[in-house]
Amino acid sequence: MQTRIGILGLGGVGGYFGGLLAKEYAKSKTVEIIFIARGETLRNIKESGLKILSDNGEKIVFPDLVSDNPEIIGKIDYLICATKTYDIEESLTSIKNVITKNTVILPLYNGVDAPERICTLFPDNEVLQGCVYIVSMIVSPGVIKKVGPYEKIFFGSDMASISRMNALQTIFKNASIESYLVDAIEETVWEKFIFISALASATSYLNQNIGELLNSESSRKFYVSLLNEITMIAAVKGLDLPNDIVFQTILKLEKSPQEATSSMHRDLIAGRKIELASLTEFVVNEGLKYEIGTPTYQKVLEKLSQQAI
Repeated sequence: MQTRIGILGLGGVGGYFGGLLAKEYAKSKTVEIIFIARGETLRNIKESGLKILSDNGEKIVFPDLVSDNPEIIGKIDYLICATKTYDIEESLTSIKNVITKNTVILPLYNGVDAPERICTLFPDNEVLQGCVYIVSMIVSPGVIKKVGPYEKIFFGSDMASISRMNALQTIFKNASIESYLVDAIEETVWEKFIFISALASATSYLNQNIGELLNSESSRKFYVSLLNEITMIAAVKGLDLPNDIVFQTILKLEKSPQEATSSMHRDLIAGRKIELASLTEFVVNEGLKYEIGTPTYQKVLEKLSQQAI
């Protein structure tokens, strides 16, 4: 019996990690990799494979199957979700027939609200928590570019079966994916959320890349005030984060490619829909819920809500 793994969303995250899995398990008798794609991405991958560009050159990979038709896809054992956060409900509902009660779902989104939203749709399923650190993007449908050395997956769950999570970890390891099955997954996911939420909000609001953000005193100050607001919310929620989380997050950013920016900023520049609800508005709403002031986040939300119309 093959373990069937579906990859939903072939952008920077799903395309890159899905590509590594497809490369490792091509013609494997134990693991089958299925890309769930539509439109131009589906056509291009069917014809020419998925192309991954990185600092080490390029590779082209073919999954065992690429389709958007649940009848062709069939039932899957693991579903790795990596669409944009605003597509969660629509994308999962469109393939609900491939998900059985035994399907383990691993969300790899930018926000922290995905597991709860997925559990609402599939209350009987094991929904893990997960996050990634990677700088990668779509160059064109079916072509992914990865910048810099970062490529880490963290995942886990308090409630899911340890054997199913260990099996997934082994599948990742065999594909040379740097992945970590962690106990304190909520804290790990929030550490990433603090990093990405403040970065996405600052770069989009200021229209600056990472280097510009760090090298301007006023921009850096704006970014730090976002970090202070979101870490205050994490503390009030009772999350056990490092005392120097703000310092650590800035350090992480300083090690990132300076010419890079957040995916939300890239989408904003390109005139595409942005993940404002999950990355900025969510923090404002949590602030209201816990009675924590988030004036900098509110400033970002007001400006970007008008721009994103």
